[in-house]
Amino acid sequence: MADSPEFGKIVVFGVGLIGGSFALALKAAGEVGEVVGFGRSVGTLKQALELGIIDRIGANPGQEVVDADLVLIATPVGQMPEIMARIAPYLGPDTVVTDGGSTKSDVVAAARTAFGDKIGQFVPAHPIAGAENSGAAAAKADLYRERKVVLTALPENSVLNVARVRSAWEWCGAQIFELT
Repeated sequence: MADSPEFGKIVVFGVGLIGGSFALALKAAGEVGEVVGFGRSVGTLKQALELGIIDRIGANPGQEVVDADLVLIATPVGQMPEIMARIAPYLGPDTVVTDGGSTKSDVVAAARTAFGDKIGQFVPAHPIAGAENSGAAAAKADLYRERKVVLTALPENSVLNVARVRSAWEWCGAQIFELT
């Protein structure tokens, strides 16, 4: 284990199968200091807390993303535009945002609208992994091991931001592919 984790703080929107497994994998690798979770249901968030997926339940998205190293939006695609719009004004200059959505052109369009000139801080991703079950209880630290994750970097993304997202998924055990 490294002396200090690569990611001091990550914020996860959607602590179910995709987001929860991402958090658990980074924790298992010892590469995250703190995981803050957001979700639609208090019950799911409490369950994620009890299962050790998150370290605390977030109260104010803007406040949490300002000093986050990485933000993962792992909600259904239809909920992403609202979350993006909510966090965009508060993104810290070094915060990188990625997603776990199964579609990309609509997510990127929403990101361009929400993030504007901060679009370079959003690196789209599509983990190709799933399970029969969903929700926090279905999250597993090894969900992404030997599974494909496709990064669809934008022209505005810096090499560093793409590398940080790539690194996070690699710590999860994923095989990374880059597509347009």
